[in-house]
Amino acid sequence: VLLSLLLVAVVAFFGAKKYYFEPREEEAQASIYHAEQYFENDNFATALNGDGNYLGFADIINEFGGTKTANLAKYYAGICCLNTGDYNKAIEYLKSYKGKDVLVSSMALGAMADAYMELDNVAEAAKCYLSAATKSENSFTSPMYLLRAGMAYEMAGDYQNAINMYNMIKADYPNSNEGFSIEKYIARAQAEMK
Repeated sequence: VLLSLLLVAVVAFFGAKKYYFEPREEEAQASIYHAEQYFENDNFATALNGDGNYLGFADIINEFGGTKTANLAKYYAGICCLNTGDYNKAIEYLKSYKGKDVLVSSMALGAMADAYMELDNVAEAAKCYLSAATKSENSFTSPMYLLRAGMAYEMAGDYQNAINMYNMIKADYPNSNEGFSIEKYIARAQAEMK
């Protein structure tokens, strides 16, 4: 009996995968194309909400929930909301994005931090920038997010943490664009601390 139940469960799983989930994923991928085109042309409102003929990212999230494409649409939708000034909704979408690509995940954290900055929540922004910098350590995004974290910490009056961020750039990314001018940020934060 147990063996036959197990066999039924395995058959049901693979049947659902082949005849339900895979076609749904393909349909979602076909549906996201036009929204991505609007996004690439900086038409963020239409990319988010669709144009009446084609679905926007918000529609794809609602209609194809549970697919990889709907998950990616959450990232896009967050960026659209950030660019159209709906910062709380941007944070909501970006928090719900669960990406396996570490670079996109770190960019999602950085965008979330930008939204927090727009909402004057500099302490939360600083934490998100630091998470973005360390999620995908590389010489392009990491020093950029560390610098933003440092500046957010300065705005929050936390000069020691700001200096810590700047020193991480100095130590780990001295040849980055941020690394070349980091001494002035360190000096400014040290002067503010006194």
